[in-house]
Amino acid sequence: MKMKKPLLGRMTQLSAGSLLALCIGAGLALAPLTVQAQNFQSSQRQALDSVVAVVNNGVIMRSELNDRMAQIEQQVQSQGGNLPSRSQLERQVLERMVMEEIQIQMAKDASLTIDDTELNRQVRSIAESNGMTLDEFADAVEADGMTLASVREDVRREMLMRQVQQRQISNRVSVSDRDVERFLNQQQGQSGEQNFIEETRARHVLIALTPNRDENQARARAEEVRERLSQGADFASVAREYSDDSGSALNGGELGWVRPGQTVPAFEEAMRDLSVNQISQPVRSQFGYHVIEVEERRRQNVTQESQREQVRQAIFQRRANEELETWQQEIRSKAFVDIRL
Repeated sequence: MKMKKPLLGRMTQLSAGSLLALCIGAGLALAPLTVQAQNFQSSQRQALDSVVAVVNNGVIMRSELNDRMAQIEQQVQSQGGNLPSRSQLERQVLERMVMEEIQIQMAKDASLTIDDTELNRQVRSIAESNGMTLDEFADAVEADGMTLASVREDVRREMLMRQVQQRQISNRVSVSDRDVERFLNQQQGQSGEQNFIEETRARHVLIALTPNRDENQARARAEEVRERLSQGADFASVAREYSDDSGSALNGGELGWVRPGQTVPAFEEAMRDLSVNQISQPVRSQFGYHVIEVEERRRQNVTQESQREQVRQAIFQRRANEELETWQQEIRSKAFVDIRL
């Protein structure tokens, strides 16, 4: 089955919803779920393998790094992008692999597991997000030089890392009743109506920073997106082609109705300043650059109880997103890491 984009390029983010959207309930999408598939190595290559990093009691092999490098190079080539120097890219990619290894070790130490039912559900979801049945997805995976078994194992690893993140961040973030009351009072002061809040229906295109796309390249790509939209290009088509937020890109960039506090501060501030049908300049957040369009606004009547719970969850998710980066820096500094490039 032929796809518009290489399979690896379309499997870089697998979160069920937008990175920005509030995740209600137990499942916190603190980080986008990603898949990094690995090719089988020949026996000759394995014999020549070497260690490129020691991470606590684990190692990362040269063959693993080369596989990841090949994936990135293939993806960038297909998208017509530019790569940094080989040595710089290697260090960036290896650092990401080190962080993954640390989190996998933490999952093992905590005896975390992913059962096959849950794993099958996630793999099926990935296939559906690519517009395929499971059999079609398996065929496409093999056409890209991989196996469904290797992809399943990578999905399992990513799910384990997400579990670790959820557990650790949940323990570091709290929202008090006073926090909720303060937010509600601010909203009441602005609206003058206790049970009404303003909701915004918006859509966006996210251009993320990656090992092969630096700050300047990401901003330039976001400006290119805005230029196309300003010239009348269809927003949904542009979002599907460019956006790195797969949760919304598959739906044409749609975020649905968003309430105050449900998006990160930079995004919310930019969205609040837009008129209906206005397209923003590129907006920088911790996720990358966004190009935003406000489609509609409304005042929504909510009960006090549901309003308080929505606000509590929104504040928690925003703080969790901010805490994730700090936590990752901490676990990296505490780990024993010996880079051998």
